[in-house]
Amino acid sequence: MKTPLPMRTPTRTARGLRRGLRRGLALPLLAVLLGGCGIRATQVPTDFGPAPTRIHCALTDDGLSPQSTPGIPVQVFLVCSSQLVTLDRSVRIPDGTAEAERRVLVAQGLVDELSQNPSAAETQAGYTTAVPKDLRVSGPSPKDPENTFRLTKPPTSLSSYALAQIICTFADSEATAADDGSVILGGPGTGNLRRYTCTTELRDAPGEERPESTAVGA
Repeated sequence: MKTPLPMRTPTRTARGLRRGLRRGLALPLLAVLLGGCGIRATQVPTDFGPAPTRIHCALTDDGLSPQSTPGIPVQVFLVCSSQLVTLDRSVRIPDGTAEAERRVLVAQGLVDELSQNPSAAETQAGYTTAVPKDLRVSGPSPKDPENTFRLTKPPTSLSSYALAQIICTFADSEATAADDGSVILGGPGTGNLRRYTCTTELRDAPGEERPESTAVGA
């Protein structure tokens, strides 16, 4: 009668090989199951963070900017998503105002609208303004061209955004734009004048560099 052989305990190496074999068989099966569900298996982490947000610079119907007072309908350029975007406003001018005075009143009204804080709905949509609240506008000095506007602060002292807002808003109004659509601005007194144009590049990227201009002779 033969003596039964003793049972051999699996070695650590053998156990590791079997686990590796089972794992190797499970991976293709998992890939097939995931592929059948329309999910592509991957060994690379796919956590790219939250989805990016985008400011649309558009107001809903119930968030449209109301005209606070009756007057002449105008458009002003505010900053939204680093660009200049128009919003509807109004400027009130007394009846019977002379043309020269009317132009200055319209210009001041436009600057006043630009310097006001956007409404709650406009702020939520991403609108801001860089025009200072204490900025005043006057007409031409005696030797200036008739379509000149002088500001209480030199245009060069304003931020690129603020100056771009004023240029494009003035250029959009028949009362403040020159015959060729440009805008002539100067500082207080009899300082040098500059002619500005509201270009597509300025509207699209008002903060990248100073608005281009040319000197205006007295």
